[in-house]
Order: sequence, then structure tokens, then C-alpha cells
Amino acid sequence: MLIKTQNSGFDHPFASEITARGVYEDRRRLLRHLATGVAGVGLAQWAAREAMAQSAVWGAAPGKLAALPSKPSAVAGAQAMEKVTTYKDASSYNNYYEFGTDKADPAVNAHTLKTDPWSVEVEGLVKKPGRFALEDLLKLSPMEERIYRLRCVEGWSMVIPWVGYSLAELIKKVEPLGSAKYVEFVTLADPKTMPFVGSRILDWPYTEGLRLDEAMHPLTLLSFGMYGEVLPKQNGAPVRLVVPWKYGFKSGKSIVKIRFTEKQPGTAWNKAAANEYGFYSNVNPNVDHPRWSQATERRIGEDGLFAKKRKTLMFNGYEAQVGQLYAGMDLKKFY
Repeated sequence: MLIKTQNSGFDHPFASEITARGVYEDRRRLLRHLATGVAGVGLAQWAAREAMAQSAVWGAAPGKLAALPSKPSAVAGAQAMEKVTTYKDASSYNNYYEFGTDKADPAVNAHTLKTDPWSVEVEGLVKKPGRFALEDLLKLSPMEERIYRLRCVEGWSMVIPWVGYSLAELIKKVEPLGSAKYVEFVTLADPKTMPFVGSRILDWPYTEGLRLDEAMHPLTLLSFGMYGEVLPKQNGAPVRLVVPWKYGFKSGKSIVKIRFTEKQPGTAWNKAAANEYGFYSNVNPNVDHPRWSQATERRIGEDGLFAKKRKTLMFNGYEAQVGQLYAGMDLKKFY
């Protein structure tokens, strides 16, 4: 059955991390006005100062990658009111096993990844299968900024401002058949540019999967960027999945194929160790991994001598938005 939290599914971050709601909402409204051309010169100057201040808090992206403009998302739950992880930490502490097993390996080795040209093939149980060039995907729907919590099954977490749009926009375009129940995501597997492909760590290519209703949820993001720029190669460029209520490994990187199926697809880590990694892999502080407690987490960037671990939230703090997807399910059995 669904496990309720004392906070009724809402995240309550530390007071020191919260921008006053009125100030935050005023900023968002002003930015929306600016984006629609309503604002005057004074507001434009204000927005520029605000952007600079926000970049200073985040630790600005180095500006080496192309900018990816976006508007703040209005999707419920898409704007985590927490301190954002610095760009330096988010782009240098990664799991991307195609480029190595150490957290620093992807940033060192992913420069070999070739992202141009790029396309994503959509196949399986859909009325309109096809191959989508990256350029077409970038124009399919307006870009939104989504500030999401990211929780790794290894017990660490971040808060990242992603850029993209709901995966549902692409799904609606290809029109799934009534027999489609699941969606499989396939990552590029090129041993010429991804040095660890072919190793015995996993069965390549890396694959992940969602139920169709999970994939259609508005929080499920097809991401093309972070921190206002296109994705760095070590973070899954040029297009990846972000599912904020699940452990990070569920969010496939560098996607080249999306397949709609009737049966539950095999997933990389589930095939490697089914007793450790379930198909659902929802963030759940009440169900431990055999090697890591899931009750608490270490927030990257809060690594001081006296830093305390945070309590992990049910569904990573998104219970109010996604809890109904799992109503009546035994979440310890379907981990």
C-alpha cells in the first residue's frame, strides 16, 4: 500500500535555504512578463541583475557551451525551493559508466562523445514511428526550466536546474497504441567513443524503462540542457531523461532510441543485479538497498566537517504529485 509521510508528501527544506515565497513568485512573474515583451527597459535591467545574482548563487556555467534559453516551468512540483548545487559539482561528480566507474571519470573521458549529428528513433507500439533529428526535438515544444532534486541510490543528492520539456509532448506526437504499456529508453553504445562500453560492468547498451503512465507524467522531463546551457557530455548530452522521483540511474543519458512495448522491458541494473535494483526504483526511505541505507542522504556541496545528512523524502519529495501512480501497490515488493 502507499506509504504516507508525516509531511503529507510535501518537502520542507531548511528555512535557511528557502527564498521567501512572495519574493520568489514575484521574480517568476516578472520574468514571464519580460519573456512576453510586456516589460520595459527598467524591468529588463532588473532581470539582467537577477540573472547575474542567480548565476552567482549557482556557480555560473563556464559559458563554453551553447546557451539554451527557457522559461520557468509552471508544472506542479517543477521548482524545488532549495539551494541549487553548483555547476562545478553537478558537472564533475557523475555516474556514467560508459566513460568509467569513478565519479570523476565522465568529466575526464566524455569529451570523445560525438553529439552532432544526433537523432532519436521512436519505434514499437505507436501509430507514428519515426526518427527525430535533434534539431526537430529542440523545436517540438517550448523549453522550460525545471529545478529538480536528484537522488542517487548510493545515498547522495543534488538540486539541478534542467532545461527541457515534458516527455509527454513527444509521446503525444507519436500516438501510442492501446496495447502500449511500457516505454523503453536506449542509450548510445559506441565503443569507439565510449571507452567502457564492452566492459563486464553491465549489459550494453544501457537501457531503462517506465510504465506508460509514468512516462506521461508532466514531471518526467526530456532534457536538453542544465544551468541555462546545453547538456555537458558527461551529463548525458545531447538529450536525456530526468525522472525526479526515482533514483538517478532510471534517467537514461544520451538517448538514441525510445521503444513502446506491451511487456515490461529489461533494464540495465535490474539485469545486472535484480535483488538490488527493481524496475520501479522509486526513492523510498523505508526500503534500503542491500549496500546503502535509503533513510538519509548526503547533499553534494554540504561536505563540511560538521555537515549532517538529510532525511530522504518519500518519492524524493514528489509524493504529492506522483503518489497516486502507485496507489494500492506494495512498495517493498515493487521496489
